[in-house]
Amino acid sequence: MTKAELIDEVSKVVEMTRKDSETIVETIFDSIVNSLHKGEKIEIRGFGSFRTRQRQPRVGRNPKTGSRVEVPSKRIPYFKPSKELRDLVNHSGHGTRAEGGAEPEPAILTNRHEGSNS
Repeated sequence: MTKAELIDEVSKVVEMTRKDSETIVETIFDSIVNSLHKGEKIEIRGFGSFRTRQRQPRVGRNPKTGSRVEVPSKRIPYFKPSKELRDLVNHSGHGTRAEGGAEPEPAILTNRHEGSNS
């Protein structure tokens, strides 16, 4: 799924304009990126967590010339799916390709507090 497809899906589900949906999706992504930039951990219950990991400096090779290249240390983003998400992906209750011969339908994550104001 692309970002544009995600925006379209949000627009359909929430019944709002594509522009408003785009603002929502962009705000969520910007919030995640800004938090990771500050070194904060993001945890979305039932989905997973985002954090950064520190990579140590190392010596690499330029694939074109074969010469040694010093690669500095850096922080990289890392996503760890929740157990619930892993279970939904692996055991969604739908038939698998081997059992039914067809592509399994994706599981839909729903809001547990649907209808509440909190």
